[in-house]
Amino acid sequence: MSEQVRTFSEVVVDYFPKLDLYSGAIIRAHGNNHPEAFAVRALFEGMNEKVKKAGTNKPNLEAEFTQLRNITDNYMIPGDVCETYACSRK
Repeated sequence: MSEQVRTFSEVVVDYFPKLDLYSGAIIRAHGNNHPEAFAVRALFEGMNEKVKKAGTNKPNLEAEFTQLRNITDNYMIPGDVCETYACSRK
């Protein structure tokens, strides 16, 4: 079985607009109970800006992903959140 290898640019085009939409909706819906959602949103905005500035080059986002894992407790999904919140962590 062959697997399609996707480029970083393809992943950005496919997922960043959705993550932008989701992260904004999540802070509106869950920000009061989950203040980490604001930190995730701010981190995503910084990553998005870094990707845009890199243009066709792949930026180094290692520090940002380390920080994201710390903020989200390794992408744990809280038990009291909606499907959109859960999908953003997968």
